Amino acid sequence: MLMAAAILVFLLGLAGLAAWLSRSFASLRTDSAGQFESRNAEVEHRLQGVIETMDRRLGELDTKVDRRLEHASEQTNAIHRQLGDVGRATASLAEQAKGLGQLQQLLRPPKARGGFGELLLGNLLADRLPPHAYSLQHGFRSGERVDAVIRVDRLVPIDAKFPLDNFERIVEAQDDGARELAEKQFARDVKIHIDAISSKYIRPDEGTYDFAFMYLPSEAIYYELACGKTGALLDYAHGKRVLPVSPTTLTAYLQVIVLGLKGLQIEQHAQEVMAYCAQLQKDFGKFKEDFELVGKHLGNAHDRFVDAGKRLGRFETKLEQAADTPAELSAPAEAHELPRAVDAA
Repeated sequence: MLMAAAILVFLLGLAGLAAWLSRSFASLRTDSAGQFESRNAEVEHRLQGVIETMDRRLGELDTKVDRRLEHASEQTNAIHRQLGDVGRATASLAEQAKGLGQLQQLLRPPKARGGFGELLLGNLLADRLPPHAYSLQHGFRSGERVDAVIRVDRLVPIDAKFPLDNFERIVEAQDDGARELAEKQFARDVKIHIDAISSKYIRPDEGTYDFAFMYLPSEAIYYELACGKTGALLDYAHGKRVLPVSPTTLTAYLQVIVLGLKGLQIEQHAQEVMAYCAQLQKDFGKFKEDFELVGKHLGNAHDRFVDAGKRLGRFETKLEQAADTPAELSAPAEAHELPRAVDAA
């Protein structure tokens, strides 16, 4: 019985605990439902804000992407245009290279190269100097003709040379041995040209200076002559009083010559002005002599005029006195004085 009563009490306790728990869970469910709805509304509000922010940023991103795409499209079009220009320029360069190749073939014969060098020399002189300051194909008494001379105080001979063959062999040499052989042949050709210019065109007895220019139309050939083998060829040329020049260096020389010509012209004008001033001084001396002579005559005439005036005054006084004197007394005096007064006048 006691056990049954204990079990009954235990069961009643469990029933009460169950009822309390049921009410607690119901109250907790009610509170949780309200908090959940509140939290759900807050979350939905935040999600709405995030969605709006994302929409706005996506719109801005779309705008930026559109701008970038538009800019990229413009750059692509510009690149296409530039590529087109580059293509046309490449085609033009190819045509020019083809033309240069044809020109190189035309310049293979030495005579053609010589004529081309003379043409370039003539054009350079015509661009830098007045027509009276130079002449082409100047002849000497020996029958030799130099390509050009510059007229300063004396004549400056200029001869065009174009030693291209062995220079090309130097450039195209595949090993040191072939290059040294081509350099020796190039030096031999250049020395032959230097000796010819020195012996044929440096003629002080015919009005030239004691040096001459050797014009090389190619800067590369001039560089090889001036700097190859530590400048031995250049020293040889200077020893023969021959000055190798390229288009650039000859232009510099011509600028100096132009300044010299201007100085000579100024000096000539100054001499003409001095001669004119000397003639003016001489004419002024003659004019001064004539002026002094005229002044002397005018002074004499003035002195005579003053003397005549004084005598005329005295004669007038005597006339007045004669008019105041009786006629019988004044007649002899008047007859005596009048001729003297007239003579004095």
